[in-house]
Amino acid sequence: MEIDALLNWSRAQFALTACYHWLFVPLTLGLGIIMSLAETKYYRTRKPEWKRWAQFWQKLFGINFAIGVATGIILEFEFGTNWSNYSWLVGDIFGAPLAIEGILAFFMEATFIAVMFFGWEKVSPRFHLASTWLTIIGATISAVWILIANAWMQDPQGVTFNPETVRSEMSDFWAVALSSTAINKFWHTVTSSWLLGSLFALAVCAYYMLRKDKKHHEFALANARIIAPFGLIAAILTIVTGDISAVNVAERQPMKLAAMEGLYEGGMNTPDGKAVNGGTALSLFGLPTGKDNVTTDEDAFHFNVKVPGMLSLMATHSFDGYVPGINNLLNGGYYLPDGTIALSAEEKMERGRMALAALTNYHNALKVQDRAEMEAQNKIIQENFPYFGYGHINDRSELIPNIPINYYSFRIMVGCGILFVLVLLIATYFARKKPEKYEKMRWFHILTLICLPLVYLASQSGWIVAELGRQPWTIQNILPVRAAVSSIESSSVLITFTLFAILFTVLLIAEINIMIKSVKEGPALQDAPVDSSNN
Repeated sequence: MEIDALLNWSRAQFALTACYHWLFVPLTLGLGIIMSLAETKYYRTRKPEWKRWAQFWQKLFGINFAIGVATGIILEFEFGTNWSNYSWLVGDIFGAPLAIEGILAFFMEATFIAVMFFGWEKVSPRFHLASTWLTIIGATISAVWILIANAWMQDPQGVTFNPETVRSEMSDFWAVALSSTAINKFWHTVTSSWLLGSLFALAVCAYYMLRKDKKHHEFALANARIIAPFGLIAAILTIVTGDISAVNVAERQPMKLAAMEGLYEGGMNTPDGKAVNGGTALSLFGLPTGKDNVTTDEDAFHFNVKVPGMLSLMATHSFDGYVPGINNLLNGGYYLPDGTIALSAEEKMERGRMALAALTNYHNALKVQDRAEMEAQNKIIQENFPYFGYGHINDRSELIPNIPINYYSFRIMVGCGILFVLVLLIATYFARKKPEKYEKMRWFHILTLICLPLVYLASQSGWIVAELGRQPWTIQNILPVRAAVSSIESSSVLITFTLFAILFTVLLIAEINIMIKSVKEGPALQDAPVDSSNN
């Protein structure tokens, strides 16, 4: 019971920190582009109002950025405090991207953000514009390395297991940094962050239009004309990168895809990857039962509206492509892309136990310096290392992620994404082609404000699918969460969970209040006087 309580509270604390942190990161990345576009407009036109408007977006960016950094630091510390076994096993790989993020990106952000906020009257307009763009580029580079680390957990590549130290060591840096999973995750995450930032900024403009605020009327309309098309491009790119990610998930994490769809039976396939009985239907919307020990698609749902062949198209870009269900993944027996036959869960668990037993035998041989035995046991370890984590699995049911949470989260993300495309398409057309009508579209401005909480919900749902969809793994197939947790008292984690929940909630409330106050005040109506005493 103690290990279950420890595991549950450790997972809850990490989820709490990650969810709070992700409230701030996408807005930082999105608003960073908005403020840079506004300053670029000022640099090109030299109109003073664009300078004030850029400073307004920079103010909101700064408020959000500061709290995002605080929650991010705590998140990284939790790897060592709550997940020490994980940190020991993969610290050589996971630490490298985080170190590069700290050395390169963080210092880049820290340097140029100071110029951006305090250098308006102290450096040339060109240098200040460069500093603004370099600030958001630095923030994006920071996201690159963090996402590379996360992608490696989803799709471990470029590593070699050292049985002597019981650590995974990086053997190919570029395989880690440039894996298809890392590239897809970066672009999908960043473009979705641009989308969130655009809808946030557009909601601010809609707020002024609903207030019929004459002081900020020009600001709202002029900024909407640049925000809406940028947001539309971001929304389209998010959908495109999401489609590419679906193919990647189908290939690298098929159980995640099956959980997202509540798919239990995918039938059989031919060696060329085609489904024997035709393509697999996509669940458009349904009501999962959430029951344990479900074995058929019929038992998994109270009702399920499907589109024939669409899941195969989404996952394989072919209407008759094969998509294994949960039963297929557990029972094995179907053809893999390389033409081999998939192992069953029990076979993978057996091979994982062989690797763990060989690791024990290796260390026994190491104590007496029996080199021949060490080599023999290492050979067994390396042959079975792809299934290393399965040795810690006690029952095949542990390999099935939570179906209802993944199912609903995926549909929230996709459904909201379609809505955002429509909203931004309308905003782009009317703000640029019919501005007089756009100002009076009260219903549309209300809809834009409604999209603000929805885009946060969609953003959080995307990460829920990414992280809960790969359970029970901290590192796919290599290390389950049960084996990754630290050996500490569950009561200690409960205390820190409670403290963090209070602290993060206070920070969030404070940020929301400061943001609301800043938006109500709006951008300055004229330039502040320059203090010549320091010149």
